[in-house]
Amino acid sequence: MAEHYDVDLARASWKDADAPDGTPVEIKAAMHEHADGQPGTFKIYREYHEKLQQNGGVYLFAAYRIRGRGVQVLAHGRRRAAKLPTVRWHGGGDHRGTKQAKIKIRDVL
Repeated sequence: MAEHYDVDLARASWKDADAPDGTPVEIKAAMHEHADGQPGTFKIYREYHEKLQQNGGVYLFAAYRIRGRGVQVLAHGRRRAAKLPTVRWHGGGDHRGTKQAKIKIRDVL
């Protein structure tokens, strides 16, 4: 993903990379379908999402499936943090100290 979108990995708590123009980038991946048949979702965290929005950041989303001993990317795309579908924040992100939300793959790809 980083090579395809020409971003440099950053390793910060609220972003994964930077675009050549300095735009912060958060990379999210989700398995298209779980073993129980449920569709995959992307998980975002409120504190990091708000910081990404304030800094004009973008998300890179990728849906994948397990293929042999590796993964196959099925779809990917870029979306401005400010242009995500409406999300419902809830608990469960205690290990990150912030609320979280799940976004359906079909809502962003």
